[in-house]
Amino acid sequence: MAAMTGTIKRLVSDKGFGFILASDGAEYFFHNSACNGVAFDELREDQAVTFEKGQGPKGPRGENVRLA
Repeated sequence: MAAMTGTIKRLVSDKGFGFILASDGAEYFFHNSACNGVAFDELREDQAVTFEKGQGPKGPRGENVRLA
């Protein structure tokens, strides 16, 4: 699957998840377990990331999240 690009829109650090605003305009949920090559606590809002599009039980989900 091709990697997508986006920026971290919001982080909920105490719960271990966040949201990515993708270049296609869609918003993707991601869990700290989806981070690859970067620790979740190193992420900041507005950082550029690459990720793979996945599908979770409640909607679109970011997987294999990496810093761009």
